[in-house]
Amino acid sequence: MTLQSAVQAAFAPEGTLARSLPGFRSRPGQTEMALAVARTIEDGGVLVVEAGTGVGKTLAYVVPALLGGEKVLFSTATKALQEQLFLRDIPRLLKAFGFPVRLALLKGRSSYLCTQRLQGARQTTQNLGPADLRLLARVEDWALSTVLGDIAEVPELDERSPIIPLVTSTRDNCLGSGCPQIRNCHTQLARQEAMKADIVVVNHHLFFADLGVRASGVAELLPSVTTVVFDEAHQLNDIGVHFFARQWSTGQMLSLGRDLAEQTQGPARGLVDWLGLQADAIEAAQALKNLFESAGPQPMRPWLDATPEGLPSAPWQAAVAQCERVLVAASAAVRAVDELGPTFTALAERCDTRLQNLQLFAAAPPEGQVRWLEVGAQVQLSQSPLTIAEPMRALARPDAAPGTQPKSWIFTSATLGTDAQLRWFVDACGLEGAQVLRVASPFDYATQAAVYVPREFPRPQDATHSAAVAALAAQGASALGGRTMVLTTTTRAMRAIADALRQQFVAAGLDTEVLVQGQAPKRELVDRFVGASARPSHTPAIAVPQGDGCVLVATASFWEGIDIAGDALQLLVIDKLPFAPPDDPLVQARASAQVAGGGNAFKNLHLPQAAIALKQGAGRLIRSETDRGILVVCDVRLTQMGYGKKLLDGLPPMRRLLGGEDWLEALSNLAEARQPPV
Repeated sequence: MTLQSAVQAAFAPEGTLARSLPGFRSRPGQTEMALAVARTIEDGGVLVVEAGTGVGKTLAYVVPALLGGEKVLFSTATKALQEQLFLRDIPRLLKAFGFPVRLALLKGRSSYLCTQRLQGARQTTQNLGPADLRLLARVEDWALSTVLGDIAEVPELDERSPIIPLVTSTRDNCLGSGCPQIRNCHTQLARQEAMKADIVVVNHHLFFADLGVRASGVAELLPSVTTVVFDEAHQLNDIGVHFFARQWSTGQMLSLGRDLAEQTQGPARGLVDWLGLQADAIEAAQALKNLFESAGPQPMRPWLDATPEGLPSAPWQAAVAQCERVLVAASAAVRAVDELGPTFTALAERCDTRLQNLQLFAAAPPEGQVRWLEVGAQVQLSQSPLTIAEPMRALARPDAAPGTQPKSWIFTSATLGTDAQLRWFVDACGLEGAQVLRVASPFDYATQAAVYVPREFPRPQDATHSAAVAALAAQGASALGGRTMVLTTTTRAMRAIADALRQQFVAAGLDTEVLVQGQAPKRELVDRFVGASARPSHTPAIAVPQGDGCVLVATASFWEGIDIAGDALQLLVIDKLPFAPPDDPLVQARASAQVAGGGNAFKNLHLPQAAIALKQGAGRLIRSETDRGILVVCDVRLTQMGYGKKLLDGLPPMRRLLGGEDWLEALSNLAEARQPPV
């Protein structure tokens, strides 16, 4: 039996999936995608699949990969989906088919306990409070019994905890093969398990970090893999560009200085003026920061020549030269005592790497690279390629020798482009010539959802815009008993809308809770939001139930990866069109490249980017065949500008609400549909 025949049988109405998975229903779009994946696994090559919400793309790529019987690497954009694949989706399919397959989860080194650093963690606790000290003790207890060493096993460890950098390693401070604890290295053990496994689950960050520095274990893993599948592939270019970037910062100088100063307690104490080296590093970093003292924080400062924009050349060159001298002196001092152990070898290599990266920024950026500088708590210099096209072409090339690269590459997401060939994604990732498939969502959007663009509304740049968004969201949330999420394009708008919502609910005598991104971990916020909709109302839910429920106001990462099915989310409000910031140097450089090549930057870059982001955000609303809801986009450009129709056409085919009366009627219908029978 061919792989395609086996896949067809598995997805049939009476097939293995229908018999083994509760709630499974054979869907034509899902089967179509699964067969395309099977063909690519059999024949080799590159497949790009845009699968609309509800297609069930996870089954559509995992099942053919399992039935193919070869070694497979799955990569996701988020750790949440990575763990979902590893802990839930793949195991239940292995059980359904009865396959004795070895499965491994591979994360970056910062996700694993470093036993070497844990031993010295108690020496660096001067700035920790009592709560963090108790948490460190909890980690020390856990370290005695853990097998995997995955710090996710300690639920009390928030990803922002200051304990994590004390007990995990980075590429800078890892001692490598010279580490005294190499036999107990959880990172190495995880890589060894991945080499033995039939299926390995990683994330895009780890994949690209390894391609950039050859240090995560993926590089040695790839030649043994037959098929690579990227889910959430729309994030590949941005993630990849970040990891192919070269960076240097004053924060790195200060961190290096602290690690040098720590040697006053080690075997080289008294042999080098370690505190003096730290003082020199602090002075050099501060001298560079002083150049920007009057400018204030700047997210990104363009940098087209040898000197950042707006800075005189002489002071800049002098400050950079001072940093170079400190790094040269530190490297020489450390190498003078490196026979004392691997710690000093690693420190010397770190000094040299910092020096090489800093010297990169002494000349103007090369063609095809964009450079920028960020000023905040530290000064960070960055340089990156415009896209990941070149390295991805080298990876997914069809002429690779057998056994040197995977033969099949599958890329999938709910949103990959605005045209039939998905050029926005394909071109940026260097996948020209790939087979392209678009599978529509099975949801009946015309029945399940409506979209409302208020015509009489402040323009996005008006000072009253955020207040108007809050008023509209409050009106909807009051009618629905909460069940409302507001997505914003900036942190500033998020805070303004949240504050205005609280004021309006208080003025109306409602106790609707307003949750804001950042006040708690993402998962906790979503759980609280969903839980609020389950509480009973103070009064029967008629047009305006009093109190109860909540509104979640968020930005950035909440535009995607949030899956809230059922009636917990019935109103999704987007404050304005998600165009990329025009002052972002990477955006500017990509636009300039479009113009230089004879293209139209707005049409080929800005508009597709906004359309994809808008579609991702809108995708939070309808997550199952029974969901009902309203999408509100508070941006009059959708109806007043010529490009608005293209953006609206890119959304799922929801019915349009044409005015205020339609809006109120739709709210009322949603509220009434939830009423229990009398």
